[in-house]
Amino acid sequence: MFTEAAAPMCDLESGSVKVKEPSNRGRWHGCWYERLVQPCLVELLGSALFIFIGCLSVIENGPDTGRLQPALAHGLALGLVIATLGNISGGHFNPAVSLAAMLVGGLKLTMLFPYWISQLCGGLIGAALAKAVSPEERFWNATGAAFVTVQQSEQVAGAVVAEIILTTLLALTVCMGAINQKTLGPLAPFCIGFSVTVDILAGGAVSGACMNPARAFGPAMVANHWDYHWIYWLGPLLASLLVGVLIRFFIGDAKIRLILKGR
Repeated sequence: MFTEAAAPMCDLESGSVKVKEPSNRGRWHGCWYERLVQPCLVELLGSALFIFIGCLSVIENGPDTGRLQPALAHGLALGLVIATLGNISGGHFNPAVSLAAMLVGGLKLTMLFPYWISQLCGGLIGAALAKAVSPEERFWNATGAAFVTVQQSEQVAGAVVAEIILTTLLALTVCMGAINQKTLGPLAPFCIGFSVTVDILAGGAVSGACMNPARAFGPAMVANHWDYHWIYWLGPLLASLLVGVLIRFFIGDAKIRLILKGR
């Protein structure tokens, strides 16, 4: 795949074109960059863009639109970023999605932590950019788009369960629409975006509908708001484990499923 992308080098001999194969050194450098570095750069870039749009939609949200503006902004932004950059990195932009993808065979284990670091750094950049372009009063009124839905300990159980269910829908859409061969589809990027929109509309009042530790981490760091922050790690990561079990043991195709493969 990588040698095909390289521009061929040609010599003219007696009116004919002689194509030289790229050197082994050139192949190695191209392979190393495109397999290891480029995907992480794309995850950083995509996470920064997605989280910038998401945070800004919360900071600038008016009282009349309720959850509709953030829901549409998050969903549309994610769908567009996946459609644009997904063929390079897989288009995760979310540590929970990367974990689910790794569990079902869509990401190598060695790339999981580099992806997580890229996504968290992207989240921090996106949240910082949202702060930079927002009026200070609006930024602090929205707590920098950090998650503030959970205010009391009585809300914690419901918020954790909501995050598990909402993230399950998101991760299931990603894994079945973009990784599982039997259910692959060209509309996967926008289906993934729609799942985020639906989740925010349905669960925004319960937990904030984060579904993404990078989306929680960036604004929390920029606004220094850490109240109940752990919910937005525990819920999504547990959902990733649940999706991994569902696909690996029950609903994945024969290539992914670990049991009952048949002949």
